[in-house]
Amino acid sequence: MPRRKRFDQSLTPLELEIMTVLWETGPANVQSVQARLTARDLAYTTVQTMLNVLERKGKVKRRLRDRAYFYQPIVSRQNATSQAVGEMLDRFFGGSADSLVLNLVETRKLTPEKLAQIQKLLAQEKKER
Repeated sequence: MPRRKRFDQSLTPLELEIMTVLWETGPANVQSVQARLTARDLAYTTVQTMLNVLERKGKVKRRLRDRAYFYQPIVSRQNATSQAVGEMLDRFFGGSADSLVLNLVETRKLTPEKLAQIQKLLAQEKKER
């Protein structure tokens, strides 16, 4: 029995590009998705294969219209982002959001302005509870 990847439901970089096209355009056929992937020169069959992989992963659904399949995202961008962040937290920070934030501060990826904005959001959240 083949070993399953721990995060086999996560999106690869190419899958994310394809999902981004679908989130922006809505239902689209393979040709439309291929045309919008301007940063890459991908064959039609490559895009078709990737869309079929996304369908098997439960990220898109396909419907036959006339003689072409149209693919539609069934996972929102928000849900995909939450899943990716959760996986990153688990893999690199042992599930600790605190460690992630500390790392962002230490590596200067989080500016004082952004920290102030986060504090404001936290204060607002606390007030609403």
